[in-house]
Amino acid sequence: MTRSEPSGRAGTGVRFKILGPIEVTCDDVAVRIPPGRQPIILGALLLEPNRVVSIDRLIDVVWDDAPPATARSQVQICVSGLRHAFAGLGVEQPIVTKSPGYLLRVADGQLDSQVFTRLVAEAAAVERQGQREEAVDLLRRALALWRGPALGGEAGSVLRSAAVRLEEAKLSALETCIDLELKLGRHQALIGELGSLVAEHPLRERLRGQLMIALYRAGRPAEALEVYRAGWRIMVDELGLEPGEELRGLEAAILAEDPALQPEVREPAAPEVRPAAGPHQLPADIVDFTGRESLIEQAEAALLDGDSAAVRVVVIAGKAGIGKTSLAVHVAHRVAERRFPDGQLYCDLAGSHRNPVSPADALGRFLRALGVPGSAVPDGLDERAEMYRSLLSGRQLLVVLDDVAAVRQVTPLLPGSGSCAVILTSRMRLTELPGARVLDVDLLPPQRALELLGKVIGPQRVAGESTAATALVRMVGGLPLALRIVAARLAARPHWSLASMVGRLADERRRLDELAHGDLMVRASLLLTYEGLEPTAARLFRLLSALNLATIPSWVAAALLDEDPMEAAGLLERLVDMQMLDVAGVDLDGQPRYGFHAIIRLFAREQLSRADQQDRRDAVRRVLGAWLARTDQAYREVFGTDYAGMRGTAPRWRPAGGDPDPMPVDPTSWMEVEGPNLIAAVDQAADEGLDEHCWELAVRLTTLFEVGGYADEWQQTHERALDVVRRADNRRGESAVLCSLGELYLGRRRFAAARAVLEPALSIAVALGDLLGIAVAKRNLALLDYHEGDTDRALAGFWEALDAFRRLGMPIGHAYVLSKIARISADRGNYELATDQLGEALDLCREAGSRRIEGQVLYRLGQTLLSQGRHDEADLVLGTALEVLRGNHDIVGEAFALHALGTVRAKLGRRADAVQLLGEAISLREKMLDSVGMARVYLDLAPLLAQRGEQAQAVELVQHAVTTFGERKAPALESEARRLLESLTDLEHVST
Repeated sequence: MTRSEPSGRAGTGVRFKILGPIEVTCDDVAVRIPPGRQPIILGALLLEPNRVVSIDRLIDVVWDDAPPATARSQVQICVSGLRHAFAGLGVEQPIVTKSPGYLLRVADGQLDSQVFTRLVAEAAAVERQGQREEAVDLLRRALALWRGPALGGEAGSVLRSAAVRLEEAKLSALETCIDLELKLGRHQALIGELGSLVAEHPLRERLRGQLMIALYRAGRPAEALEVYRAGWRIMVDELGLEPGEELRGLEAAILAEDPALQPEVREPAAPEVRPAAGPHQLPADIVDFTGRESLIEQAEAALLDGDSAAVRVVVIAGKAGIGKTSLAVHVAHRVAERRFPDGQLYCDLAGSHRNPVSPADALGRFLRALGVPGSAVPDGLDERAEMYRSLLSGRQLLVVLDDVAAVRQVTPLLPGSGSCAVILTSRMRLTELPGARVLDVDLLPPQRALELLGKVIGPQRVAGESTAATALVRMVGGLPLALRIVAARLAARPHWSLASMVGRLADERRRLDELAHGDLMVRASLLLTYEGLEPTAARLFRLLSALNLATIPSWVAAALLDEDPMEAAGLLERLVDMQMLDVAGVDLDGQPRYGFHAIIRLFAREQLSRADQQDRRDAVRRVLGAWLARTDQAYREVFGTDYAGMRGTAPRWRPAGGDPDPMPVDPTSWMEVEGPNLIAAVDQAADEGLDEHCWELAVRLTTLFEVGGYADEWQQTHERALDVVRRADNRRGESAVLCSLGELYLGRRRFAAARAVLEPALSIAVALGDLLGIAVAKRNLALLDYHEGDTDRALAGFWEALDAFRRLGMPIGHAYVLSKIARISADRGNYELATDQLGEALDLCREAGSRRIEGQVLYRLGQTLLSQGRHDEADLVLGTALEVLRGNHDIVGEAFALHALGTVRAKLGRRADAVQLLGEAISLREKMLDSVGMARVYLDLAPLLAQRGEQAQAVELVQHAVTTFGERKAPALESEARRLLESLTDLEHVST
């Protein structure tokens, strides 16, 4: 159910994309949309922009005909998550609530599918006016918006149907475009593209016919007929039908050599009489040039549009091997005849080489090309530049300057006349060049890379080994030079399979050796830039490759070099300027994050292997020490003090000023962002044999693992750390890791496994006389005793742990254990004592500034009030606990609080609120893969659903809970669930 609504602005920098994976960008930076249901809901809203989409419709989109009882709540949660993702963009919130659902505001030009439709319509309009070339340009621009399968292949029949409609519109536009290009006589250039399309869509007769026409016009009639016969076989085998009348007629026309198959001849315009042409120094264009449509369009607009008294300058920037020169030459050929009839000058300035061409030498070449006798060329740079500008004054001439090292190298080579234009390529962005339009050349997207591979080696080979072709593209990281080398080697060896080439590239140590063919060499291209780096930048480049980080925070450079952070940050930017490092994103504090292209990382590691290995080992130790210093800081800010954090002897690294920079936002968010890097740091410490660094990092990460529900990562890092400390005979580290593993097993209700690690942890701590290790182990064993039903033993263990924390002067450890003692007091009906104990624990938390433990204590207090029937007070306390836990990003605690608060709201008769809160609790438990926790919430949600008349759904939830408790060996909970199931079943029989 939808309703029209006028469009509104959602922020001019925001772009919504559904022609490929569902994506949102703001100023060309991707906005993170968590995987799962949120992209599906976003896709449904984007299919109906500026129209109200009902919640019922969204439920159908997500679950088809089988929604769960909590579907409405889950949709609301997803929309809330999307709004949160958009909230930080600094634009008006695009999702608004309008009965009976939601509306996504989209301004003109913000949604790629709308832009696609508009461009296709404009193409049809100009084609009706006889402007075929303009129509083709518009259609190619429209098709360039596609980044993959529509809607990213999201599941669900509704989105699949919409994707089919969008894909059909794309293919229709593509077929129309090819028809027009065939009429323009471009059949030769279309053969490769059509071959790939026919292989991808073998039953699409229009494409097959277009390929036949292109091949026939290219003088390849036998191949054209083979294309028909292949199509005939496919259609008969798969459909039991012969090709349609149009395709059969085309075959007959080819056999008869019908003249009508030749392209129509358009009457050429009368040639404009001009004086003898000037220099034409452009290198040959590349026949198989692929992609870059958007960059070509931007470059042409900058070079051709409008009138200007100043010379137009386009800078094409990018890393080595990215295809800058190919793009510059391609654009130059496209614009030369249209605007620059007086000629083109070209010079490779060799800026990335040891001996770049000087401005004076380049001017000497240009002056001679412009007709100045060698003897008349002035000696001085200034005199040459003056003569050059004078000769170009009033002439329409294009200058292409390749491989520019710096602005000072090209300033004398810029014409003074606005009738001229300049295209520069450089590994630097040259932003200081006045008035220049800088275009950054990025890696080829996978589909374009496959297209390029097919153009060189033939689409049939690519289609025949599509999996291997995709692997090749991935292995070279979309770097055009590397891909061309691979393609050239395969073209030169038609007996090689693509899979064999994958095998040759699989060994990273030999990959750069394999990426060489004739004069094309990736290593040589990168070496030119590397040798141009100053020594400190080159050292940083090498050392960065020693780290196994997904993305690199800026402070890492300072630790690697043991230098001032500002100095190190400048070197990082130098590497970015030289295209040896990429900016991969922005940190929570607004600082850039960096990353390597895969091929460049291999090159850096190759250089590192030839450098001082002790320098490498020392640098890695400093970075691991810096991670520890930052996790110490995060730990203190989470808990207010070091709490019960067990600490070893691994040295911390801090910049010369002392402490690391303050946490930019809450430490839990920092740990969430850095989680992959911190896990990689644990692995690297293990690889380096640094047992103290390894176990400390692993144990420090339990805060992230616990609040984020990352049980698998918890297990993996600790098993790795346990192996390292045992090999090093590090007994204290072993005790700490075992104790932390015990906490993991407790949370997952694996009680036997928990006891198997906690008892040895305690024994080791006692043997070492480690009071903190004893306190933590006894606390965890007491928790285990409690969960196993031995409350007397648990209480004794808690009091022993509390005494140890008190002796250690650790108020947060004291407060946490006291809250567990209070739980036992409440279980035994001593609510007044429990309340007093929890009040004391709260005071300790607030004095120490530990919001994390405060939230947990508030939750326990709310539960105690609920047990006493003090529902209004419990509602207030649990609401506060939920706020604190959410502020801590503690999703485990949040799930508990939502469950308890939902139960309270049900007791207060606020059933709608209760259902929503319990639905949110289920969503969080589902995210954490906590099946027992979900089942416990089902037991409280099912009666509410039954009261609303949703009897079948209630029974289904409880049946699921019975199964879960049985599988997880929780007999008490299973009995409770069976009793509830029996009462619901009896009620169902009564109602029927």
